Amino acid sequence: MDAEIQHDTVSVATMTSATVLQKIRLAEQFRQGKQVRLLRPAYAMNLFFENSTRTHTSFEMAERRLGLQVLDFNVNSSSISKGETLEDTVKTLQAIGVDIAVIRHPANDYYQQLLDDRLEISIVNGGDGSGQHPSQSLLDMMTIYQEFGHFSGLKIGIVGDLKHSRVARSNMELLTRLGATIRFASPDEWYSAEFAKYGKRLSLDELVTQCDVVMLLRVQKERLGQSLSHFDQKRYHDQFGLTQARFKRLPPQAIIMHPAPVNRGIEIDSELVESSQSRIFKQMSNGMYMRMAILTDILVAKGLLSQKTLEDTGEFEISN
Repeated sequence: MDAEIQHDTVSVATMTSATVLQKIRLAEQFRQGKQVRLLRPAYAMNLFFENSTRTHTSFEMAERRLGLQVLDFNVNSSSISKGETLEDTVKTLQAIGVDIAVIRHPANDYYQQLLDDRLEISIVNGGDGSGQHPSQSLLDMMTIYQEFGHFSGLKIGIVGDLKHSRVARSNMELLTRLGATIRFASPDEWYSAEFAKYGKRLSLDELVTQCDVVMLLRVQKERLGQSLSHFDQKRYHDQFGLTQARFKRLPPQAIIMHPAPVNRGIEIDSELVESSQSRIFKQMSNGMYMRMAILTDILVAKGLLSQKTLEDTGEFEISN
């Protein structure tokens, strides 16, 4: 498959259909037991400036399963707490021989200066502010592809806190490029014109009857600031939560997704998190394999894995 293997992974903006399918195929092979061998010892460090369980742990597990040696990083004890810039911290890691830095940062586009500096160390974006979350988007694509075997013509509903969601932005961009149709449901205060160009806005009651995938978003309380004191959880759940009544109106083929962590009883009734149509925990499992694929492509680009590693990522069987 003709897909560009990149030195860094920071955004879905340049990802083609070929790139997405190549990564899904490679991730699927890892799920089915594929193993690789590094050409020399390689080192990774995960710099997370926001709290994370799934993404941080998933990347570390992916790194260790690929044979990378993972160096610890603690934000509070790092030189950044003394005033060092992110750029100087990353350049320090490069100077001591770290090959890959996975970074989550609250600032949108934090990675742009690092790319402009054309560093030897590779940058993987673990999430930037409300900007991009490429690894989450790719694991979501893997989960959808496992279910339907294609993207073209699928109807995808994205529901909830659009304003603060890097998942919504990455997914609406990539899914549109792959041929899916997007629909949104969101409170007025978390919706803006940037979403309108990607799809129609509907009530959640309309949306659930029309979609193959209902993608719920976490209410990001940590980003609400003073408005959090006015947030009514029950009212939100009644208007924008996946309730039992709405669940019963889903088409039989529809699946439920959520990037997690889940606010049970707010975005979704607790009993539905592990329902027959939910793929929430499957997304988490797929995440580790997709992050192995992302890292593998980078390791090949850096000459730390043989190109032969990617030669058997053509046709494959998907096992649900």
